[in-house]
Amino acid sequence: MFANLAPNWFASIMGTGIVATAAATLPLQFPGLRTGATIVWALASTLLVLLIAATGVHWIRHPVTARSHHSHPVTAHFYGAPPMALLTVGAGTLLLGQDILGEQLAVGIDAVLWIAGTVLGLASAAAVPYLQFTRHQVTQDSAFGGWLMPVVPPMVSASTGALLLPYVPAGQPRLTLLMACYAMFGLSLLPSIIITTLIWNRLAAHKTGAAAAVPTLWIVLGPLGQSITAANLLGGNAHLATSGALAQAMEAFGVLYGVPVLGFALMWAVIATAITIRTARQGLPFSLTWWSFTFPIGTCVTSLSGLAAHTHLAVFEGMAVASYALLVAAWAIVAARTFHGSILQGTLFQKPPTTAL
Repeated sequence: MFANLAPNWFASIMGTGIVATAAATLPLQFPGLRTGATIVWALASTLLVLLIAATGVHWIRHPVTARSHHSHPVTAHFYGAPPMALLTVGAGTLLLGQDILGEQLAVGIDAVLWIAGTVLGLASAAAVPYLQFTRHQVTQDSAFGGWLMPVVPPMVSASTGALLLPYVPAGQPRLTLLMACYAMFGLSLLPSIIITTLIWNRLAAHKTGAAAAVPTLWIVLGPLGQSITAANLLGGNAHLATSGALAQAMEAFGVLYGVPVLGFALMWAVIATAITIRTARQGLPFSLTWWSFTFPIGTCVTSLSGLAAHTHLAVFEGMAVASYALLVAAWAIVAARTFHGSILQGTLFQKPPTTAL
């Protein structure tokens, strides 16, 4: 169980946590939705603690394997998963955990997880590309959705940092956090655009490649949806840190940026769906890459919820609810397959092939 534990396991925490946080901000609330979301948040929190402990055991018992992850040209990119898992669970603690823990404790836990996730996320956003540029052996057909994993965490920090703005002391501290979140927004957005173009080029020149890599195409939706979410959350809370034309411009930016990017996200979702269906007909083996079907879709739910809140457009509300239904269905399937493959069979704990994702 501990010998081959890799950072990509934290994607399961991301995919579980987003089910809870997306429900908390859904524009249309249903009876039992918040209760169910709270249960899922508690599950994600428990799994996070267990996985952190298991990772500690992995580093103690198998230090050579643990230290080798950063040199693997595929595995290294999934060092972006642990910080996003921390940030996702932290956001759920703030949005849902208050009902159980109380506001003060929930805010405190979220603050700790946000700081830890942000520090680790900034480290992954710089360290993994550095390793890729200087050590990893890559070819023209190497680009895949996992390349986005290490650069997306700062965007998640921007979104979840916006949720913390009301709890930060007014004045310079609050304004500093706001500007830091916008800086992380740009830090993540620009490399995400570059990497997405590389993925597009690889698909055009070298086609879809190995079936195991196809689910990672959905990761492209992650920075797209998360950036829309961040822009709207930051714009919606900008008035807490600044005022006048600047606050109004930040709020307007959420919609002016979000709607065009949503158009591209929808187009990519159609392409990814078509490729996934085509691959499934030929054989789509289950692996941890299937968690790519969850968190990215979850960011689309939160982005649609943000746009619905700022435009009051019924179409966005309906799309958010429909996307959330798709998210829950995807999570249920992937979670069940992961439980079967890890707990019942143990195959997911076996050492993967050198080229496996």
